[in-house]
Amino acid sequence: MKKHGILNSDIDKVLADLGHTDQITVGDLGLPIPEGVKKIDVALTIGTPSFKEVLSLINDEMAIESIVLAEEIKEQNATQLQYINEQFPDISVHYVTHEEFKKMTSKSKAIIRTGEATPYSNIILQSAVIF
Repeated sequence: MKKHGILNSDIDKVLADLGHTDQITVGDLGLPIPEGVKKIDVALTIGTPSFKEVLSLINDEMAIESIVLAEEIKEQNATQLQYINEQFPDISVHYVTHEEFKKMTSKSKAIIRTGEATPYSNIILQSAVIF
């Protein structure tokens, strides 16, 4: 039995299987899941677990070289954007429209659905190489 880190076996396996430039998405309750993309649903109730809780745990375990956010987060969810900027101060950020963001999730190895219920609380994380 694992003693620490991410205990969700689906998330743990996805992270272990990532290669350089592979992507995963962490999303809110409303983010649609494209056909054929693995959905890891950790939502328990509205707000639980939060986007911040899940993103923080993944950030602790994943080598990340860049992130993608919806342009709309700047106007619609400044609090979440501030948190993301604090979590990834030296990571390249790419902004796209929310419609483009949803299309891009089709390339994710998995989408982790949180209980978050605030607008545009979605992020695509691109894996870095660790050597």
